[in-house]
Amino acid sequence: MEKQLKLHLLFNIIGTVFLALFGAIYEIFSHEVYSYFMLYAFAIPLAMGVLPYSILMLKEKYPDRIFLNLWNTAIAIFSIGSIFAGVLAIYGTTNSLIIVYPIAGAVMVLLSLLSYLQNHHRGSVGE
Repeated sequence: MEKQLKLHLLFNIIGTVFLALFGAIYEIFSHEVYSYFMLYAFAIPLAMGVLPYSILMLKEKYPDRIFLNLWNTAIAIFSIGSIFAGVLAIYGTTNSLIIVYPIAGAVMVLLSLLSYLQNHHRGSVGE
């Protein structure tokens, strides 16, 4: 499990750097029209991936694969939704379907937490 957590941590670091560069480059070519969704999209994988995974590694706690996959899916959904909202804001338009991203991300967070609690409960019962 330690190896999986390190791999997920690495992917979140790469995602954070990519989104920071993507947002910066996109803002350069946006003709001085800015969007906080685009500028701060990098904070999602940083706050939801890099920081928690680093803390888990320091405490030597390794969640199971299902939790990691669901949690990373939530991070991806929130990140893509932020980028999409930023693109729409920069182009000066809106889309009613943008609400799908926060809802889908929240569902994935809930599923991942339920998975964690179920696995944690199963582990403590078996001891």
